[in-house]
Amino acid sequence: MSRLYRDQGIVLRTMRLGEADRIVTLMSAGRGKIRAVAKGVRKTKSRFGGRLEPTAHVAALFYEGRELDIITQAETLDHFRTVREDLDSLARATAMLEAVDQVAQEREANPRLYQMLLGALHALGASGGSLVVPGFFWKLLSLEGSHPVLDQCASCGSQGELVAFDLGEGGALCRPCRRGVPISPSALSLVRKILGGQLAEALREPEGPTTAEVSELASRSLEHHLERRLRSLTVLDRS
Repeated sequence: MSRLYRDQGIVLRTMRLGEADRIVTLMSAGRGKIRAVAKGVRKTKSRFGGRLEPTAHVAALFYEGRELDIITQAETLDHFRTVREDLDSLARATAMLEAVDQVAQEREANPRLYQMLLGALHALGASGGSLVVPGFFWKLLSLEGSHPVLDQCASCGSQGELVAFDLGEGGALCRPCRRGVPISPSALSLVRKILGGQLAEALREPEGPTTAEVSELASRSLEHHLERRLRSLTVLDRS
């Protein structure tokens, strides 16, 4: 059987290898996370040029290796230039790339995750809205099996007022069960929209205290799920 294969992917990160090569990590459409060597990519006359940089969406030809594959051809499908040329947008994109890098499994197809990331990068390039990244984080948690309970108390099942949120408990909590962090009614409503099929409407929410609350809660929830800090969020908080 041929060990050559074609796939499309989004570059998540790169790492130097030797004097001229790079290890490129991609989220692919058909094979999940791929780690592959791009030979000579750091040379001035490299045939890859700037095609294999983080956020780039490429169609590539790979040679399957035992541990690392080899990229033999790469064609750019989208540079996401508007994202890359704005430092704030690039910081937001980097946070999403890091999150996907943490949850994606090597050589395990996850087409939904690939499509989610591609869609989020397009949304970021089109609007740059403050909820693109938090919305992506909430959807990622749901995809990972950590969809929060939002319509009743995650602890006792009460249909009463929900005043707190704790991912360890499974979502929103009533006053007697409250732990974790407080959550306002407006923020709870916005998270419901994001996870309830109204993401486009949620992304139009004006920037303010509610979007800031939802953003902070999304970051905390994802880091709780990953059991680690996302380094790119520190950069995003400073931008």
